[in-house]
Amino acid sequence: MTSPTSPAAPSAARGTRRLTVAQALVEFLGHQYTERDGHRRRLIAACWGIFGHGNVAGIGQALLESGPDTLPYLQGRNEQAMVHAAVGFARQSDRLSAQAVTTSIGPGATNLVTGAALATINHLPVLLLPGDTFATRPADPVLQQLEVPYAGDVSVNDCLRPVSRYFDRIHRPEALIPAALQAMRVLTDPVDTGAVTLALPQDVQAEAFDWPEEFFADRVWRVHRPEPDPAALAEAVRAVRAARRPLIVAGGGVHHSEAEEALRELAEATGIPVASTQAGKGALRHDHPADVGGIGHTGTAVADDLARTADLVIGVGTRYTDFTTASATLFAHPGVRFVNLNTAAFDAHKLAATALVADARAGLRALARELAGHRVDPGYTAEHQAAKERWEARVDAAYAAPDPSVRPSQSQVLGALDAVVDERDVIINAAGSLPGDLHKLWRARSRRQYHLEYGYSCMGYEIPAAIGVQLAAPDRPVWALVGDGTYLMMPTEIVTAVQEGLPIKIVLLQNHGYASIGGLSEATGGERFGTAYRFRDAEGRFTGDPLPVDLAANAASLGMDVLRAGTVDELRQALSTARAAQHPACVYVETRTADTVPGAPAAQAWWDVPVARTATRQAAVEARAAYDRQVAARRRHL
Repeated sequence: MTSPTSPAAPSAARGTRRLTVAQALVEFLGHQYTERDGHRRRLIAACWGIFGHGNVAGIGQALLESGPDTLPYLQGRNEQAMVHAAVGFARQSDRLSAQAVTTSIGPGATNLVTGAALATINHLPVLLLPGDTFATRPADPVLQQLEVPYAGDVSVNDCLRPVSRYFDRIHRPEALIPAALQAMRVLTDPVDTGAVTLALPQDVQAEAFDWPEEFFADRVWRVHRPEPDPAALAEAVRAVRAARRPLIVAGGGVHHSEAEEALRELAEATGIPVASTQAGKGALRHDHPADVGGIGHTGTAVADDLARTADLVIGVGTRYTDFTTASATLFAHPGVRFVNLNTAAFDAHKLAATALVADARAGLRALARELAGHRVDPGYTAEHQAAKERWEARVDAAYAAPDPSVRPSQSQVLGALDAVVDERDVIINAAGSLPGDLHKLWRARSRRQYHLEYGYSCMGYEIPAAIGVQLAAPDRPVWALVGDGTYLMMPTEIVTAVQEGLPIKIVLLQNHGYASIGGLSEATGGERFGTAYRFRDAEGRFTGDPLPVDLAANAASLGMDVLRAGTVDELRQALSTARAAQHPACVYVETRTADTVPGAPAAQAWWDVPVARTATRQAAVEARAAYDRQVAARRRHL
């Protein structure tokens, strides 16, 4: 939880300031701070914006009048992408600093919905300030107004309600004061944070009001580290001491809490192996003896085999999504039990667990104190360390390129990148086939190197998120890894990176279609229908020649320096050149498919994607039979 502090209440003599609603909001945001462990940060570091009717004369004018010292302005090209950039910034900032996004009414506002869903699902703070239709209704309807016959107070901004952690519409100037304070409370709450929306009717934004001076005083929102309940802690300790094959599952909460060191100390003291979700990868360095890699459908063989035989699973900061649990088929030990350490009670109680509702760092240190002297059987340690060595050999094989004069496979691209980066680099991805390969293969070297958005797995996230990360960490090389499908969704913010001189690096993999969905379609009897970027054949199917698009030329046309790599050798050189570049750079490479060269190891655990129960095509019939065999292993942990 969080709590605000401010200077002692000023006397009435301090008076008021006459400002518009928009001017007051910008001034207020410039005085908000977070503090954790004695370290203070600015809460709202900047405001992204695209202006139109609904915010050009409100928030736009206010940003101009206040100047960059109050609230810096960043110019975006796509409203959804602006949210993605703000989310990338917030994650890199450990959720202690965020950004705002302002849009016009109508399409500008509804374009925020996808980004808001991503932010809320991933528990990452972003402040949304969409324009709204007139509160005073001088004409009805106005441009871009949604007319709802049964409710006169509905606008398109109501689409943001279900994907926001807090929503308010400011119909009167004085309503901004409680709404703004509530917005800051939610943004800084580790449990409730996500997208926060203040819908701002365009006439209200421009209306003047006499604001109390204390509204603009510096305000600090302290982010606390709640300790676990002693009785729950004692129960958890008994469970750990009784377990013969315990396994820690590290989720994104480890990173948000900056609990990596506490996790390392617990793992080293007890010998308990640590697997990681997509959000938690990097909680331990890849070469730490206790790290067994990713878990679940996209995980490693060693982590998934340990999960199947674990009699106690200790979840730290994880939501237990279906990818992590292999759609409730992974934790197969008959007597398996769960201990969940999570700051959110909702997640801590999942899987009928012993719930430690606490900050991840505080909870891990409490566990370590109470488990002093306890250690797992040496045979268990030897088992998982030997399995880790075998998996590392498989990674080496996937990364290896025996013939550097030919086009690389996707896993060989990762191998070439692995050879170039160090612990400072940040690798960003969200969708396609890359998340599976990265979770299984990538060797994370530092706590914030591995940046996978897999709560929403939103195509188009990577490039704008790279901009947000680069703004939060200007001294770190930042890589956006994208396939052609994702690139075509949202390349627009390349222009923003060029404009701001942000040296992000894009690795653009051309594989002529939706490779991930193509593979999933084949596995579920869909025969890769509608997943290839190809011309139609004589029968109307998309099986003709690849489309003659030139995505490298497109990136260059948007202002990037583009390096084309046709072979493994050229790729290695291009990646080195891009990493050293002081301006935005793109490495373009056409990859060979798994049909022609071995790639990453197959999935080590199942994922539930329902298959047609009745079908005439043989592929679907066979896929359904395989589905029925897998789904029989599902269980409910009660």
